[in-house]
Amino acid sequence: MDKYVCTVCGYVYDPAIGDPDNGVAAGTSFEAVQGDWVCPLCGVGKEDFEKEA
Repeated sequence: MDKYVCTVCGYVYDPAIGDPDNGVAAGTSFEAVQGDWVCPLCGVGKEDFEKEA
């Protein structure tokens, strides 16, 4: 699964880790993350993430 990077603060969403502190289990692809999820560091939405090169 692909990692995604926040274009605002540089946080990397790694599907192998997920975001358990915010209700996203390990193994959850970025596409499957709920639409109202926000970056845990800066608070922007999924639309401000891009696939890591």
